[in-house]
This record gives sequence, structure tokens and C-alpha cells, in this order.
Amino acid sequence: MKCYTYINEDEEEKVLIYAHDRTRLVEDIEALVLSSEVDLTGNYDGEIIKIDINDVACFISENNKVFALIGDKKYQIKYRLYQIEELNLNIFIKINQSCLANKTKIKRFETTIGGALKVVFKNGYTDFISRRELKNVKNRMGL
Repeated sequence: MKCYTYINEDEEEKVLIYAHDRTRLVEDIEALVLSSEVDLTGNYDGEIIKIDINDVACFISENNKVFALIGDKKYQIKYRLYQIEELNLNIFIKINQSCLANKTKIKRFETTIGGALKVVFKNGYTDFISRRELKNVKNRMGL
């Protein structure tokens, strides 16, 4: 694949992708471009920070609040899960009703005695994949 960059201050910034097929690389490029347009802020102990969407391991919903997990910290955000899902960020997969997982931050999958599939993130957080989302997760992860 060839890559060209043209710098022109008078033109609107845009990214064009010419590809034969929709590959993982194309999806990753799209996700990177789309994630750079998302303006997301989080609150942690009264501290408000700008969140880079690529640093988020997952978005979780607890007690009618939505949090972005970055490392071992939970930043409360103002969006609802469905609003984040509507952004069509290809790096995020809905794994259950209350969690959107970043594909690049998943360390491994584990099966339990009951046959459920558990997701272990690189930051140590774990959550389960619901039966409803299992097929979609397998397809998106290439399993």
C-alpha cells in the first residue's frame, strides 16, 4: 500500500483511502481518523482532563453513570453508552449491555466453567461477553 501526504493550508483536511478490500488496516486507519475528531473529557476526583479515545480500555455503565477506564482509573464522562456507540469507532466492540471494549486493549479471552466467555483487559479489568453479543464479538475479533 502506498501512502502520500499533501500539505496545503488552503484545503480542508481529509483522508482518502483507495483499497481493493475492506481489511483490518483500512478499519484501523478509519478508526484513527474518526477518533481524532472525538472531543471527550472525563472527571476523576474533581480533576477534568481531555481523554484520548485510543487510551480508553473500555467504557462501562455503573449506577446510571458512564465511565472511561484508562489504566487503573475510572473517568466519568458526560456521554451515554449508546452515544459513544453511535460514533462508529471501529476499535470499540459492544461486549454486553453495559460495556464497550477497545479491541486493541484486550489481553485475552477466558472461558469459565459455566461456558461464559470472559474478557481480560491489559489494565487488569475483566468483564463478560453476553450471549447476545458473542457472535458479533467473534466476527469483529476474527475468532
